[in-house]
Amino acid sequence: MCRNYTREVPVVSPAEVSARRAVPAHIARPEYVDKPAPARFTGEEVKDAETIERMRVAGRLAAQARELVGSHVVPGVTTDELDRLGHEFLCDHGAYPSTLGYRGFPKSLCSSVNEVICHGIPDSRVVEDGDIVNIDITAFIGGVHGDTNATFLAGDVDEESRLLVERTGESLDRAIKAVRPGRRVNVIGRVIEAYARRFGYGVVRDFTGHGIGTAFHSGLVIPHYDDERFDDEIRVGMTFTIEPMLNLGTPDYDMWDDGWTVVTKDRRRSAQFEHTLLVTEDGAEVLTHP
Repeated sequence: MCRNYTREVPVVSPAEVSARRAVPAHIARPEYVDKPAPARFTGEEVKDAETIERMRVAGRLAAQARELVGSHVVPGVTTDELDRLGHEFLCDHGAYPSTLGYRGFPKSLCSSVNEVICHGIPDSRVVEDGDIVNIDITAFIGGVHGDTNATFLAGDVDEESRLLVERTGESLDRAIKAVRPGRRVNVIGRVIEAYARRFGYGVVRDFTGHGIGTAFHSGLVIPHYDDERFDDEIRVGMTFTIEPMLNLGTPDYDMWDDGWTVVTKDRRRSAQFEHTLLVTEDGAEVLTHP
């Protein structure tokens, strides 16, 4: 049973990062691995049928990895062990972990604990009773990416944090239902922000959803807040992620010296959920279901 009060917990601190895990030589790598940055995307946001089929494979595999790793989010496990599980699952199924070697990221998934908003690097820190842990994992297979994340509860989580996680997932579901051909992408952020405002949550603005396919991130930006500047038309065949990050307090953040780990400015907790979507004639198909 969840507690109905907020427990005082220490802030997350950097811990030891283990050596990079090897990927079997026969598994195809994305072009950007161990380069300073990926090549500039010049393709189309609308995908052809053959690319979409490959994305269904990548998305399903990423979702299976997410659920496997999430099932091991329990007190006593290290985030490095969670990374090992995700890494081995993807490699065993012929996929490359998209984050590994992306702009120097050293691990095969992101593990963001408590006040970490996103891009947490798996390390030797032990997950504690009452933690919330986001697992963000992406599979590259067949020349395309499938990107997904979810926030999991470790042990006996306080009610405020549990509700934050539940409502962040609900905000994603509501945003997916708002996707329709002919609308503008800013409708997605409008729906998320309106829902989050009911509970006084901070909506993170500087980290967004994105176009995805043969590129891990294309030039398409999917905001999670209401901003008319983002007016790309939603078209049948587009593929992109929606991945709202909601905070108990301020949406402002700090960055650790590792250049990746993003934490809330007030060190209150943050939750996130993400799916890769395909725009269809009457809405959106979620590609990252197991």
